[in-house]
Amino acid sequence: MLKPTPNPPPETDPVSPYATLDSRKLHAAADKALDHYLKPDVESLRTSQDRAMKMFTVVPDANPEALTIETYETFSTVSILLLDLAESLDDKPRHLAMAIYRMSELGLMLVERSLDNEKAIKTT
Repeated sequence: MLKPTPNPPPETDPVSPYATLDSRKLHAAADKALDHYLKPDVESLRTSQDRAMKMFTVVPDANPEALTIETYETFSTVSILLLDLAESLDDKPRHLAMAIYRMSELGLMLVERSLDNEKAIKTT
């Protein structure tokens, strides 16, 4: 019985990069692929961390009166929260909460004056 002859290997192009396997090139290609998929891009991480730290932003063209009103509301809320906190504390922590409350009240008064000035400017 005749044995079938195996197919002859295809002729390889002598300039083909696949003619021989260079282990250094394979290693470099593997490193490049792993770096691409597994190593984080430090620059993009910085920008995403910067964005993460800026949860709240104020648009550059925001209405000044609206900003002042929002500031007033924020100081009012902080003052109320600090009074509630101070009621539940004793001694030094209570004094600290009350000191912060007084500072927030000062901020509230400054914003109130700013709102008064804003209204005075608009009516004249």
